[in-house]
Amino acid sequence: MATSSSCNWVFDVFPSFSGEDVRRTFLSHLLLSLDHKLITCFKDNEIERSQSIGLELVHAIRDSRIAIVILSKTYASSTWCLNELLEIVKCKEEKGQMVIPVFYGLEPSHVRKQTGEFGETFQMICKNRSDELPDLWKGALTHVANIHGYHSDNWSNEAHLIDDITNDVLGRLVSLTPSMEFADFAGIEDHIAKMSVLLQLELEEVRMVGIWGPVGIGKTTIARALFGRISRHFQSSIFIDRTFISKTMEIFRTANPDDYNMKLRLQECFLSEVLNKKDIKIHHLGVVGERLRHKRVLVVLDDLSDQLVLDSLVGGTQWFGCGSRILVVTKDKHVLRAHGIDRIYEVGLPSDELALDMFCAYAFRENSQRDGFNELAFEVAKFAGNLPLALNVLGLYLRGRDKEDWLDMLPRLRKGPDGKIEKALRVSYDGLGCKEDKALFRHIACLFSGMEANDIKMLLADSGLDVNIGLKNLIDNSLIHERGSCVHTHCLVQEMGKEIVRTQSKKPREREFLVDSKDVCDLFNGNSDSKKVIGISLNLEELYELLRIDKKAFRRLRNLRFLRIYKDSLDLHKQIRLHLPGGLDYLSPKLKLLCWDGFPLPCLPSSFHAEHLIVLRMRSSKLEKLWEEVESPTCPEDMVGVPDSVQMLNELYMNDCESLLTILPTGINLESLYRLDLSGSSRFRSFPYISTNISFLILNQTDIKEVPWWIENFSRLVCLEMWECKRLNYISPNISKLKLLEKVDFSNCGALTDASWLDRPNAETHTKLPALSFINCFKLDQEALIQQSVFKYLILPGGKVPSHFTNQATGSSLVIRLLQSSLSKQLLGFRACLVVDANEPKSKISSWIISCHLTGKDRSSFRSSDCQLDIELPRQMDNHLVIFDCCFPLNEDNDSLAELNYDPVDVEIKFTSDSCCEIKGCGVQLSEVCFSDKQLSSNVCEADKSNMVTAEEFGKSSAEARRSRKRLRVTGKTIQESTDMRCSQTVKERWMYV
Repeated sequence: MATSSSCNWVFDVFPSFSGEDVRRTFLSHLLLSLDHKLITCFKDNEIERSQSIGLELVHAIRDSRIAIVILSKTYASSTWCLNELLEIVKCKEEKGQMVIPVFYGLEPSHVRKQTGEFGETFQMICKNRSDELPDLWKGALTHVANIHGYHSDNWSNEAHLIDDITNDVLGRLVSLTPSMEFADFAGIEDHIAKMSVLLQLELEEVRMVGIWGPVGIGKTTIARALFGRISRHFQSSIFIDRTFISKTMEIFRTANPDDYNMKLRLQECFLSEVLNKKDIKIHHLGVVGERLRHKRVLVVLDDLSDQLVLDSLVGGTQWFGCGSRILVVTKDKHVLRAHGIDRIYEVGLPSDELALDMFCAYAFRENSQRDGFNELAFEVAKFAGNLPLALNVLGLYLRGRDKEDWLDMLPRLRKGPDGKIEKALRVSYDGLGCKEDKALFRHIACLFSGMEANDIKMLLADSGLDVNIGLKNLIDNSLIHERGSCVHTHCLVQEMGKEIVRTQSKKPREREFLVDSKDVCDLFNGNSDSKKVIGISLNLEELYELLRIDKKAFRRLRNLRFLRIYKDSLDLHKQIRLHLPGGLDYLSPKLKLLCWDGFPLPCLPSSFHAEHLIVLRMRSSKLEKLWEEVESPTCPEDMVGVPDSVQMLNELYMNDCESLLTILPTGINLESLYRLDLSGSSRFRSFPYISTNISFLILNQTDIKEVPWWIENFSRLVCLEMWECKRLNYISPNISKLKLLEKVDFSNCGALTDASWLDRPNAETHTKLPALSFINCFKLDQEALIQQSVFKYLILPGGKVPSHFTNQATGSSLVIRLLQSSLSKQLLGFRACLVVDANEPKSKISSWIISCHLTGKDRSSFRSSDCQLDIELPRQMDNHLVIFDCCFPLNEDNDSLAELNYDPVDVEIKFTSDSCCEIKGCGVQLSEVCFSDKQLSSNVCEADKSNMVTAEEFGKSSAEARRSRKRLRVTGKTIQESTDMRCSQTVKERWMYV
C-alpha cells in the first residue's frame, strides 16, 4: 500500500454524498468552510449522474487525499453513491487515502448493519440483482461505518459540526504534508514542545505568551513553525511582522508617539487582517475588543519592541474570545513585563551537537558532516558560538566551496563576524534607550564578560552609569545574560561591542578601550600620551612576537582604570611573550582592576598608590610578595610595608604563584577584602591573617600545616577550601565558632587525623551548618565524625555503610518497619548514608531526590513525599560515603495512621541521583529529632506538607505521581517557609530501634 504522503494528489478532499439530502444545505456550507481554509475540494458542478460513475469521478476519487463520505437517508438508494464508495474503499486500501464518514441524520449502527430505514432503502436497491455488487456494497458500508467519524445528532449546532470537520481535515492535511520550511532548524520540535506547555491550548482561558531571546537565536523561526502547527485550532489567525508595523505607521513618522490617529490606524489594519475584510474604518479604540471578544483567535506579534504597538493591538485578554492565544516575540523582555505577560519562553542556544547539525544543513544540505570537513565544520560552528543566525550565514557562505577555500577563509572569519551578522546583532545595541546603558555594554564587552555582577557594580560604582538599572536593561535587551552570579555576553555580541569601540577613532590611543594585541603593542611601543584610554584587555595568546614594555610605558596611561593581561589557555606556565626588561616604576593610581597573568617581577612597584584598587588578580606570576616594604608617614605601625591606600581591595587572586612566600606583613586587616585565593601557590606556608571580614578563603594546594586558633576572628567566613594541603595536620577547634560557615573542604589532606572540632555543643546557635568534604582522608575517626557531628552533609572515604546505620540495603532503596510508638511523632527524622561512585572528573553540583512512602500491612498507601538535596562533589571519587539528615511529615492530622491501632507501617525510602553518580548501597538510622527555629533547614533535607501525596493520588502511574508532587530544592538558601513544621538536628539525639 502506498503511503498517503508519497502520492501526487490533485485535490485535498473528495465529497461523496446524496444530492437529494444535502447538496443545497449541509454540503454547501461545508464546501464554503473548506474554501475559507484554502482546502481544495473536487466539485461535480451537478454533473448528470448515471448508473455507473464516469471516468472523471474515478480519477477525482483517486487524486484526492481525503474522502468525506456523507451518509444520509437516501445515500443507499443511489447506485452512483454506492459505486463511489467502492472506489473510495479501494483507494483507502491501495493508496492510503484517508476517509472521514459523516452520519447525517443516521445512526452509525444502521449503516454498519444495514438496518432501520437506511437498511430498508439498501435492500430495495439490491432487490432483483444477481451480480456480486450487493455484497461488495454491503462490505463497503460496513467498512466505512466502522471508521471513527461524525454523528450529526451529537451536535446541537450544525455550524459547529462543520467547523469541527473543517478543522479535522485541516489538521490531517497539515500532519500529512511534510514541512520543508523548518527542516534545517534542528531542535524545532523541542522548542514547540516547551511552548505547548505555556500555551495550554486545551484551556478555554485567553493566554498571552512571550518568546524572548537575543537577535539571531531563532525566535521568529520558532514562532512561524508554531503558527503553522496550531493556527487550525482557531477561528482566525494572523502573523504580524515588523514590515506590517512599519508600513502601517509610515505616515505617522513625525507624529507624537502617543498619537491617537496612529493607534486607530494600527487597529484598523489589524482588524482588516484578522477579519479578512479590506478597508475597515473605526472611530474609537474600543472596537477591537467589541469585534473580537467572541472570536477564538491566534495573534503572533513578531520582533516587537514598541510598547505602544503592543498596547494598541492586544491591549488585554478581555479583548479576545475564549481560547484565544496571543504570542509576542521580542528581544526586549521589559516589553513583555510591562504588558503583564509573565509566561515567557526564553530561547536558549542549541547544544554543540544540534548547532553542528544546523550548520551542516546549511553548508552541505544535510544534517551530517561531510568526509574531510569534520574538524573544519566543528571549528566554524564553534566560531559562530552556536548562534543559529551565524550558523545560517556562515553555512551558506561556505556552501559549495572546496576544502582549500574553507582553509583560506577561516582566518578572515576569526577576525570578526560577517557583516550581515554584525548588522543584525547591532540592532539591540542601537535600540538601547540611553547612552549610559550603551557605555555599560561596551565596558562588559571589552573587559567584564564572565565577571560577577557584584564585581562589575563595585568597579563602576563611581562611573555615573547607574549599573543596577543598566544591567537589567542589558539583560532585558538580550545583550548580556546571567549564569549564576556572573554576567556573560555571547562571543559574537561581544565582538560586536569591541567593533563599536574600534570605530571610535582610527587612532587606538583615542579610544576608550584597547582590545586588540596589535593596538596594545603599538601603544606600548609608541611615545604618545593617551588620556582617553581607560581600559586595556590583552590576550597573551595573541602575541606572536616578544613584547618588551618599557618601564615608563604606563606613565603615558595616567587615566588607566582597568588593566587585564590574561591567558585563555589553562597552561599558565607556558612561556609568555611579554617582558619588562627594565622593571616597572609606575602604575596609574586610578586603577580599579589589575589582572596580570604571568607577571614577571617579584613585587609590584613601591610607587603604586592603589587607593582605588578593588580587584587584584596575579595568576602564575613571579611574585614573592605584593609590595616592597616601605615606610609611610601616614601608615600605622602595623601597616608598614603596605601602601596606605590598599584598603579598598575587595578580591585578591594569587593562584599558582609558585614563588609566593607572603602576601602582606602579619597583623594587616584589609577591611574590604572578602575573597582571597592562593590555590596552587605551593610554597605558601602561613595561614593568612589578612582580613577579619573575609568570606571566601581558598587555600588549596598550599604548604600550610595548620588552621590556627585565631580563625575564630574570621566571623564572616562562609567558605574554607584547603584540598590537597598535604602537610595540613591540625585544625583549631575554634573553627566551630564560625556561625556563617557553609562549606569546608579538606579533601586529599592525607596528614589530617583529628576532626574533633566538628563536635559543636553550641550547634543550635548556628544559622548555617557546613557541608563537609573529607575525600581520601583515610586517617580520620569516621565513627566519631558520623555519630557526634552536625552538618549539612558529610563526604568521607569508604566502600561500606558503617554498622552505626542499623537499617541497610544494597542499591538505592530500603524498607523500614515503624511500630505504633513511632507513629505518634509529627516527623520521621533520620540520618542517611550512601555509598557513592562519582563519574565526573570535574567539580559538579549533583542533585539527589529522597522519597518516602508509607504503607500499611495490607499495602494500602497513607502518604508519599519527597525532597531534593544538592551536593557538591568536588572531583572524581570512588567508594565514598555521603551522609546527610532528612525529615518527613509523618502524622500531622493523626487520622489515617490512628486507624491502624497497633499495626505497624512500612516506610520505603528511596534515593535517586543524577547521571554523574552511582549509588551502590544505603543505610538509615532513625532519630528523634529536636527542633530549632534558628537552624531551620540549613542542615536537614526537609519535605513539607505541600510535598505529600494522598493514598488516592499515589494510585496514579509513577510518572503522573511524579508530576503531581512539588519538589523542594535544598541549597545554600533558606527553604521557603511553606509549613509550620520546621526541623533541624542538634547533637542531642535519642535513637529509635525498631
